[in-house]
Amino acid sequence: MNQPLAYVHPGAKIAKNVVIEPFTTIHNNVEIGEGTWIGSNVTIMEGARIGKNCNIFPGAVISAVPQDLKFGGEDSLAIIGDNSTIRECVTINRGTVASGVTKLGKNCLVMATAHIAHDCHIGDNAIIVNGVALAGHVTVGSFAIIGGLAAIHQFISIGDHAMISGGSLVRKDVPPYTKAAKEPLSYVGINSIGLRRRGFSPDKIREIQDIYRILYQKNYNTTQALSIIEAEMEATPERDEIILFIRNSSRGVMKGYTGIY
Repeated sequence: MNQPLAYVHPGAKIAKNVVIEPFTTIHNNVEIGEGTWIGSNVTIMEGARIGKNCNIFPGAVISAVPQDLKFGGEDSLAIIGDNSTIRECVTINRGTVASGVTKLGKNCLVMATAHIAHDCHIGDNAIIVNGVALAGHVTVGSFAIIGGLAAIHQFISIGDHAMISGGSLVRKDVPPYTKAAKEPLSYVGINSIGLRRRGFSPDKIREIQDIYRILYQKNYNTTQALSIIEAEMEATPERDEIILFIRNSSRGVMKGYTGIY
């Protein structure tokens, strides 16, 4: 950590075996875990909490104040979980009084030039591809993948294991286990390949497919579809997760693909 060409505030807490490259600036009230590598020309501002064995590439700005006119200078945090990688020129803003924290989970990959705004909460093992823009208060589930240059509206929720096509405009919530594409953003199937890679059994994948067939392919409205799913399908963690996600959606969930532009 002995790097004379970097500036580290005396109040920062830097663990053992942290590598800090030249021309990086680390402000007060920052904590960095063991084994993390900080590339050159990185700025880590007040309120950053960076876990163990992370890699932060040149040009990233972590825990800058929110780009929110309501922000009043309150204390807040930006948390990055263990083993996460933040690529070049990523920006992650800290939270506001709304939740107090912006949080990125463990084992995440955030690719170059992506932006994660204030009060976003991202689960473990998520991948956010180049140029993605997350507005404030977005929730992203574990193992979700957001394709390059997608733009996510504020207060959107994206479920676990969901996959969103590159260049998408996400104005509605994206339920767990689904693939989302087209314009307007629509359901185009479940993320079956991703589920297989993560150890879901063929029977479990068929169960999830059957749930979404009722929701998106049987011409029921959402209330009718959820009632049928509860009545006719065995209660499982996946079934209940899907039902709860849809019922808790404040913005409404994406529709099925119609082929009409």
